[in-house]
Amino acid sequence: MSKLPEYVALMDTTLRDGEQTQGVSFSAGEKLNIAQALLEALKVDRIEVASARVSEGEKEAVSNIIAWARKHGYDERVEVLGFVDQQLSADWILDCGGKVINLLTKGSENHCRNQLGKTLEEHAADINSTVKYALSKGLQVNAYLEDWSNGYQDNREYVYGLMEAIKHSGIRHFMLPDTLGVMSPMEVKAAMEDMQSRFTEQDFDFHPHNDYGLAVANCMAAVETGISNLHCTVNCLGERAGNVSLAELAVVLKDKMGIRTAIDETHLADVSKMVERFSGKWLSANMPIVGEDVFTQTAGIHADGDVKGGLYETRLSPERFDRKRTYALGKLSGKASVLKNIEELGISLSDENLKKVLDRVVKLGDSKETITPDDLPFIIADALESSDYHHIHLENCEINSSFGEESVVKLALTVNGTEYAEEGHGNGGFSAFIDALKKILAQIDFTLPELTDYAIRIPKGGKPGALTECTITWDVEGMRGRKLRTRGVHANQVYAAVLATLRMVNTRLHSQSN
Repeated sequence: MSKLPEYVALMDTTLRDGEQTQGVSFSAGEKLNIAQALLEALKVDRIEVASARVSEGEKEAVSNIIAWARKHGYDERVEVLGFVDQQLSADWILDCGGKVINLLTKGSENHCRNQLGKTLEEHAADINSTVKYALSKGLQVNAYLEDWSNGYQDNREYVYGLMEAIKHSGIRHFMLPDTLGVMSPMEVKAAMEDMQSRFTEQDFDFHPHNDYGLAVANCMAAVETGISNLHCTVNCLGERAGNVSLAELAVVLKDKMGIRTAIDETHLADVSKMVERFSGKWLSANMPIVGEDVFTQTAGIHADGDVKGGLYETRLSPERFDRKRTYALGKLSGKASVLKNIEELGISLSDENLKKVLDRVVKLGDSKETITPDDLPFIIADALESSDYHHIHLENCEINSSFGEESVVKLALTVNGTEYAEEGHGNGGFSAFIDALKKILAQIDFTLPELTDYAIRIPKGGKPGALTECTITWDVEGMRGRKLRTRGVHANQVYAAVLATLRMVNTRLHSQSN
């Protein structure tokens, strides 16, 4: 096995190859922001930002990136894809102020003959001519051997012949792409060892695609042969199944191979979110390193293990990536999950009250509610306010509302052991509920007090589906001017109001029974 490199340079091609993702097109401003983040925040070694001669808008974007890069000393780290077209691509890049051209050559006989209609000798001559012109204008030249993986498998003599014909042309990096993502780690290792043993003076990059889900493993195999330049994208952007993830690659190289990169891990999540917003391609919540949920423990037993000694923690600590570990709230929550979240809020609860909160969390989770840490203060307040007496119990509440139509409620309650059911009508769901409730309470000689205030609140930064807190203030006769305030918590704001109202009735019934 070749000696492992101590350092691997990463070339990010989010702005070029990543933009080949279906439906992704970055504006000039977005490209500039991403380029700045890649070079300044993440510390990526090189970036490939566009293909030459695509459009005037692309030319503007490349010019802006290179102008900024030149001011900060990054201009030799900004690369542009060019074509074997003699002077055209080189001149386009020069007009943008660029210094590096990545020449797209045909790394398979199939592409050379059937796409270009040329022989190996003709294509090699065109490459050498294009490289000579680019070098004469002061450009640095790298070269992709497009479809190299298939070319190597189908007719490696073609690949050898192309390399022999262009290896002394002045090309700095010979970039070997697994263009269609067809290789396995064993195939990558064998091919890379062969290429490096045959062409000992050339520097090779590996450019993987992820069609078989093997891109990270293939990069590891390439590095095992001594390859020290790898290509990647943010969030696996790229054609079809995409390219290898920058975040996954950097972390795996460090943790599993002991190899240094320049990447600043604390910015991986931030840059990922930026690219997510600009691309419109939303990440899976369980995507390694940068996914929303990858540092969230759901099972209560896992939270318990962390409380008792970090039993479920690994080298992939959230703090390493400037993130936090969270503990999901739902039907699988245990006491430790709730405790972890309460600690974050700076709240302490007695064992009795903690059990009330846990019971409420599990009940909400069992009813398919999505519970977040932002919801927890509402749940705590609601649970601590609840009493042990249950004079009135909600059996069913069916609310039907249509735009422009009167709302209808079918309400079923048990009051002191007796079942009641009524239908109510109103100009909204809550109004119809009150109508039905009054009909039931009239049968037990209970009059609803006057509602004097009604407030709805959601958690700060609440998302759709977040819990809603409804607080209602009542003017209750016999309370000497004091107001009775009750609250209800539910994902549906009307049902939150229903629960707040029933809590008031329950409180008054208990008071009247004493």
